[in-house]
Amino acid sequence: MIGALICDDHELLRAAVRGRLEREVDISVLGEAATADQALATTRALHPDVVLLDLLMPRKSGYDVIPDLVRCAPAPRVLVVSSQAAPSSVRQALMAGAAGYLPKRASDRELVAAIRRVAGGEGYVDPDLGAKLVVDAALPALAPLSDRERDVLHLLALGYTNQEIAGRLFISVRTVDSHRAHIMLKLDLETRAELVMFALANGVIGP
Repeated sequence: MIGALICDDHELLRAAVRGRLEREVDISVLGEAATADQALATTRALHPDVVLLDLLMPRKSGYDVIPDLVRCAPAPRVLVVSSQAAPSSVRQALMAGAAGYLPKRASDRELVAAIRRVAGGEGYVDPDLGAKLVVDAALPALAPLSDRERDVLHLLALGYTNQEIAGRLFISVRTVDSHRAHIMLKLDLETRAELVMFALANGVIGP
C-alpha cells in the first residue's frame, strides 16, 4: 500500500485528488496539508511514502520545503504537481530533491502512474516537460550559459531580485551576483531590459 500526502493550498484541488486516489486499491491518502510548514509537520507525523507537493503556496514555497521533506526519516518520495511548467522550474525542483514532476493539467491516469513509479524508486517527469528540458538545453542562444546560469537568467527575466533568486536556488546572493555578471558578459547584454528582451526572443519566458 502506497501512503500519500496531498499538499496544496487549494481545498477543492485537494478534495479532487483525494477522491481520485481513494478509488485505487494500492494507494491510501494519509492526510492533507495547505502550507509548506504543514506539509513538513504532517510528513514527520504520518510518514507517507509519496508527498504530492504544489510549488506555489503561501508564506513558504514548495521549492523551499523539498530539501527538508527528503531529509525526514523515513524519507518520502516527493512528486511535484504544479502549474509551473518552465524548464527552470522543473530543474530547480529536481535539484532540490524531488523525485518527479507533473503538471496540474495531467490526466488522472498519469497522476496515478506517476505516484506508483515514484513510490517504486523511479524518477518521473511528464513527457512534455521532459521534452522542454531537452529543447531548453539545446537552444543555440543559450549555449554559452551553464545550467545554473540558465536558471538565474530565467528568474531574472521573471523579475525576481537577487535575494529572492538566492533563496529559490539555495545559493548565496554573492553567487547570484557572480552568475548575473557572467550572463551579461556571455550574452553581451548591458541592462535588465535587454536581458528580458533576450529571454522573450529566445523562449526562456513567454510573452
